[in-house]
Amino acid sequence: MQIAMVGLGRMGANMARRLMRNGHDCVVYDRNPDAVAQLVSEGATGAASLSELAEKLAPPRAAWIMVPSGDITENAVKELAAHFAAGDVIVDGGNSHFKDDVRRAKVLAASGILYLDAGTSGGVWGLERGYCLMVGGDAGAAKKLEPVFRSLAPGGSGIPPSPGRTPGGSAEQGYLYCGPSGAGHFVKMVHNGIEYGLMQAYAEGFDILKNANLESLPEDQRYDLDLADITELWRRGSVVSSWLLDLSAEALARNPDLSNYSGFVQDSGEGRWTVQAAIDESVPAEVLTAALFARFRSRQDHTFAEKVLSAMRQGFGGHVEPGK
Repeated sequence: MQIAMVGLGRMGANMARRLMRNGHDCVVYDRNPDAVAQLVSEGATGAASLSELAEKLAPPRAAWIMVPSGDITENAVKELAAHFAAGDVIVDGGNSHFKDDVRRAKVLAASGILYLDAGTSGGVWGLERGYCLMVGGDAGAAKKLEPVFRSLAPGGSGIPPSPGRTPGGSAEQGYLYCGPSGAGHFVKMVHNGIEYGLMQAYAEGFDILKNANLESLPEDQRYDLDLADITELWRRGSVVSSWLLDLSAEALARNPDLSNYSGFVQDSGEGRWTVQAAIDESVPAEVLTAALFARFRSRQDHTFAEKVLSAMRQGFGGHVEPGK
């Protein structure tokens, strides 16, 4: 089907490529004309503005916005809506706050424009691995765009359904309609909050292993451990194996001391929102909250644990530390 991709950064460009590989017709726009030109050379239809993009789409139109959350997304939705009509669909695939989705959906509904929020996980590896998609908003619009979700998602990826589960359903293919407006980004928000906790657990564990040979420890209880080998070992048969562990093993294999990282760990918002949701729901979330606060501290005093966190963030999302 035909769909527009607005924003051709680390993820948007590769999402357009994956869609085109699966036979979809992509109209693309980015404020950087070079990014548009690159995708055009690969088979996309380019647009120099959002108005031109809307003109190049056949009604009912669909556009996927993949830009940073906040004012940039807000402005993109408003400008695109000015060129769209009733029955057209706007998808926000970034990391917007779910409450903004609820508000936007109501505003756009007054013009008959359908709105979807699509939590998108996959980072810079999504082109080959696929993107895990958590979708909220108008159920009819979600059904209409199912061919797009199916193409972006990983598919079965050789993973059998969980024992006890009746096979079938889109979740097994890597995408899911989660509920009304905001539900997709709410699920993605909690997903990222959990990600903070998992990353922090790995990072602290590696820090303990690294410091096991301190002179302050009894001599017969000091261990000079090879972290690269340990992470490689844990990737095989361990209950703590994961993609985050894979990324840690790769980073340590390249540079065991992680001296190419300062340990400055940024947070992109979802961790804070997850903690706030826990507060609103009176749900204890000690681990996720502590992981968020650890990122705040990392900007003042860097430890090896924070270097591990920084390495993982660059590994899955291409996030580069400030100043690099």
